[in-house]
Amino acid sequence: MVLVTGASSGIGRCCAELLAARGYKVYGASRREVDLAGVESLVMDVTSDESVSRATAAIIEREGRIDVVVNNAGISIAGAVEDCCAADAREQFEVNLFGTLRVCRAVLPAMRRQGSGYIINVGSIGGLVAIPYQGLYSASKFALEGLSESLRLEVRDFGVRVVLIEPGDHRTALTSNRRFVESKVYGERFDCAIARMALDEQGGPSPEGVARLVHRVIQKPNPRLRYTVGPVMQRAAVWLKRLLPYALVEKAMREYYGR
Repeated sequence: MVLVTGASSGIGRCCAELLAARGYKVYGASRREVDLAGVESLVMDVTSDESVSRATAAIIEREGRIDVVVNNAGISIAGAVEDCCAADAREQFEVNLFGTLRVCRAVLPAMRRQGSGYIINVGSIGGLVAIPYQGLYSASKFALEGLSESLRLEVRDFGVRVVLIEPGDHRTALTSNRRFVESKVYGERFDCAIARMALDEQGGPSPEGVARLVHRVIQKPNPRLRYTVGPVMQRAAVWLKRLLPYALVEKAMREYYGR
């Protein structure tokens, strides 16, 4: 039995549809009902403790267990760090980090009792290599990395496997749904960087590749902690950051995003 959050579009939708097509019983969770072939629609707002608790309890009551959770719900707020206020940061973290935390806390008692389970947290290459004017988004995904590492250490002895899927740019609704914090100081630089991001996202691969990776991961008895997926150059950037002096990485990032 699989629970996928953020199932209304993009990566979440593809994961829900592909896993259902492969024979899994899938619940697709979103703030509104979704109509996906073979997928049970579940209304869930990951920013609400009560909503997450009610929805996961309903699944457990009906199915008796939860075998896989794909924590995919997320938003993106773009803006210079100087221009983003604490309220912007809270909004970004409320979904991308605290939403994942809520779902993990809700499903872990059942997974511990049954002695098995997979928690797949959808991070981002932007949580490994920070992106200019995406400081809040990158910060939320960096934080998800730490949360997932700790959780993996804590629950392994209970038979629960925690995995980070780290996509690069994919062609999803994240581009059109991104919220912007406007800037008078960084205006031209900001516009140039955002245009580059949008071009990479909408020119990127479809999210079906991420869904196929999720399917492969949950078939492994002992999956790795991290799996990157997406454009080769973006995946290579992760390794270059580890191997090269950061001054070279910084120069390349500034040039790429038009600084």
